[in-house]
Amino acid sequence: MASPSTGDVPLLQEIRVVRRVGLVRLRGHSLPLLEASVEALAPDARTREAGVESVLRHAVSLLDTDKLREAAGYTLGLVSGCRDWPASDRRDRAAAVYGVSVERFRKDHEVMVLGQVADHVLRLMAAQDVERAEGDSAPASDEKWRGVTHRKVRVRARGRQTVFTVHRHPVDLVRDVDVLVSPANVHLALPEAYKSSIPASLRRAASVRSVTGEVLRDPVHEELRDWTAQNGTSGRPVLPGTVVPTGVGALGEQGVRRIYHAVIAVPRAGTNDYDVLPADVTRAVSRVFSLLAEESGLSTPAVSSVCFPLLGSGRGGLPYRVSLGAVWAGIEAELARGATCDVHFVVRSPEAAALLEGVLTGIRPGGDQSATD
Repeated sequence: MASPSTGDVPLLQEIRVVRRVGLVRLRGHSLPLLEASVEALAPDARTREAGVESVLRHAVSLLDTDKLREAAGYTLGLVSGCRDWPASDRRDRAAAVYGVSVERFRKDHEVMVLGQVADHVLRLMAAQDVERAEGDSAPASDEKWRGVTHRKVRVRARGRQTVFTVHRHPVDLVRDVDVLVSPANVHLALPEAYKSSIPASLRRAASVRSVTGEVLRDPVHEELRDWTAQNGTSGRPVLPGTVVPTGVGALGEQGVRRIYHAVIAVPRAGTNDYDVLPADVTRAVSRVFSLLAEESGLSTPAVSSVCFPLLGSGRGGLPYRVSLGAVWAGIEAELARGATCDVHFVVRSPEAAALLEGVLTGIRPGGDQSATD
């Protein structure tokens, strides 16, 4: 699928449609160029509308300044809580970001903001075309991950060699890693243990059971409840990017010592879906490393290894590549500061594992080279 080549005007017109009708009213509107971008950039999206939103979120996350990102977020309804606002209310809030009148924003700033979003969508599409063209003659990279449960990947970054371990299996099968990172919503409410998400799997695996399988204790749920009570957040949300540590219950038998609950998901009112911003994922990853450093001095032996899933790529709706980019941004910043902990990733599908390995081995800061075992 070629990227839209008709220039930015038709694409900009479609983005203006999104601005006018809002994300919750896209059904029935013709958006052929944005649909083409969804096919290329968010093929796993549950619906066409969810795919359009995912592509726009990715483009907005790449804007150069905080003001641009915030104004674009309000203009398009991407900021949590404003997706169903009328277009006029969203424009009012975006104008306030720049401290100008609504009329001036409409005539000047809004044109610039939406034009920048369109430019980034086109750049993402062009980059995807190049990537696809380069891969056309190569065998499918995910084939080597079929039947493989883990692989070590060496990356020479920031002037030194770092080894990452990529696991391809359910998160509750990870062994001998000090800290497992689990995505959480802003209410720190765990899903029921019988569900299939990462938090549900870890809650289930951590449960203390009798010899007949009866649940005697639900330690992760209990500790999160205690944390909200102690920190005065019971009944109200915490900020995205917060990380809450808990014990691991029965997972301790697998050599796991801590679960870090990374708050990234904001429930979408009236639905079973969540909003996840890549910037919140990156902030949470940075906080994970800060918490590791804090807790390392409080335990013997020190906690020194951590395992990340592709945060936000489940019900959060982020494409694998967007999630990985957000996670990697936080990890790379810690490498630049001299972090030495052992970093692991865990994914379920061969496709996700191949993408993760490909991105890691393609990172060559300052001309550094990388290799895999």
